[in-house]
Amino acid sequence: MRRLSGVLLAGAMLMLPAFARDTQAAQQQKFTLDGDVAMWSVAIRPDKTADFETILNRVKEALTKVGTPEAKQQLAGWRVLRGAKMPDGNIIYTHIINPVPGADYNLLQLLYTAVTDPAEQQKLFELYKGAFAANLGVNFGPIVVDMSK
Repeated sequence: MRRLSGVLLAGAMLMLPAFARDTQAAQQQKFTLDGDVAMWSVAIRPDKTADFETILNRVKEALTKVGTPEAKQQLAGWRVLRGAKMPDGNIIYTHIINPVPGADYNLLQLLYTAVTDPAEQQKLFELYKGAFAANLGVNFGPIVVDMSK
């Protein structure tokens, strides 16, 4: 039950930036993941996949620009899969992450560390908000059986 409530809280945190009124509210949300592996799926509007992928690439640029050991670890352990089309037409994007303990995975917060101009932050926020359809879920934890070994 404790894990379920944690997953629900994390899901709610992921949705808040998409519906926040401004970039300042989005900046205050921190999203961390625990465990060996995390999977986080979101639904993106089919006509906005390029916008979402632009956001993802800007996050990658931001982490590269920061250049801290934590940011380098995040980059090394974070992949995003563009997946199936849902019945409603939205596209599933799944983040496959080897979490860095305590690291922030809030996409907008990561962008705002590299983009300090408020007008540009607002533009990125609007791009993200326009692409985001729904948070589908997040799951994270330890590997209990490694079939590859």
